[in-house]
Amino acid sequence: MSKDKDTSKLWGGRFNEPTDSFVQRYTASVTFDQRMAAEDIAGSRAHASMLASVGVLTQAELEQILDGLDQVAAEIEAGEFNWSIELEDVHMNIEARLTELIGITGKKLHTGRSRNDQVATDIRLYLRSAIDRIAEELTRLQRGTIGLAADNTATIMPGFTHLQTAQPVSFGHHLLAWNEMLERDHGRLMDCRTRMNQSPLGAAALAGTTYPIEREHTAAALGFDKPTENSLDSVSDRDFAIEFCSFASLLMTHLSRMSEELVIWASAQFNFIELPDRFCTGSSIMPQKKNPDVPELVRGKVGRVNGHLISLLTLMKSQPLAYNKDNQEDKEPLFDTVDTVLDSLRAFADMVPAIKPRVENMREAARSGFSTATDLADYLVGLGLPFRDAHEVVGTAVAHGVETGLDLAEMELATLQGFCADIREDVFDVLTLEGSIGARDHLGGTAPNQVAAAAGRALALVESR
Repeated sequence: MSKDKDTSKLWGGRFNEPTDSFVQRYTASVTFDQRMAAEDIAGSRAHASMLASVGVLTQAELEQILDGLDQVAAEIEAGEFNWSIELEDVHMNIEARLTELIGITGKKLHTGRSRNDQVATDIRLYLRSAIDRIAEELTRLQRGTIGLAADNTATIMPGFTHLQTAQPVSFGHHLLAWNEMLERDHGRLMDCRTRMNQSPLGAAALAGTTYPIEREHTAAALGFDKPTENSLDSVSDRDFAIEFCSFASLLMTHLSRMSEELVIWASAQFNFIELPDRFCTGSSIMPQKKNPDVPELVRGKVGRVNGHLISLLTLMKSQPLAYNKDNQEDKEPLFDTVDTVLDSLRAFADMVPAIKPRVENMREAARSGFSTATDLADYLVGLGLPFRDAHEVVGTAVAHGVETGLDLAEMELATLQGFCADIREDVFDVLTLEGSIGARDHLGGTAPNQVAAAAGRALALVESR
């Protein structure tokens, strides 16, 4: 045998020279996949228990393995575990340490499985746990958003299209529009969790194993709904990671849209809201500045999350079945997406309930820009004018308002009658801001009583989970 034969690797028997030191570092994943250590140990416990149940391991060997895994877990938790790049990944590091602790029995743990189904199992366990944490933060943000909406059902602000004043709306109604986005995000997240919650353990390298394994045993032990159906797909599938990143891209897009509005609303030019100081920073040169850094950063972080989605799509686009080393590149984008989403949701869930609306500034802004023009048109339609004729009449009235600097509600009755003789004193009931939003009294409308009811339904849905 060559003196260069590499026997330090758990797979080294076939090789006649050591791995190049650069290649060793280049191909190792332990620097980032060690964050799946708890999931790897959980999978090993379930696998060992199953092997004992089918007679591959004795009860004494099972207890020895479980005790050893407990010790490995304790070392990792205490920060005393020696992670080795030479051992490549989290799986081989844990197995090697287990063998150091309990001897030859540790080498029996890998019976009937491969690193291929092992990592596929670990990453699903990791992502499932991450999804549950994200769902909690998303729900916390929804509670805060709904609560702020319920407190502002009658707070009037301008609604915008093209960022131009359109019609007055309730601030609570606007916040509940945010919640609708978040509710769809929650549904997508739960759909992703359902599809990914199947166990690939037992698929082995790609074709299954000759040992009499019971895949239902390990699936149940790990909290999966069932085992996966096809061994080739089991070890090579990363759809769940792509689907999660797709969810994350949409969620971050929604948070970015909210961030944009918060930044605008907090500006001196709008001055609609006050953000809590603890979510803002100052300037090194301009002492008056209060910068909305948290929403700006959330808005900026969308790019990296979108990039991770594209990375994973590109990673998988040309891979033949089954497992390929390419798949090692799935973890860093996924891990960073999880971290970014969790941090962004935490920031928003803490910040949104503490937002203070500047009620009078919002109301004053809603008075400008002829926001009740459509209400006047609807009033004229009620008098019998065709809508297109009513539209023309109101357009003429608005042009007069632009020229004179008067809002429609500020014009004399005689002035309004100059545009349409049928207008009566009751027109001012619909030209007020309260009259405008109150008239939208239907499901999905901005009338305060409808907003209050919608907030109640939204909160009930969130609390029913």
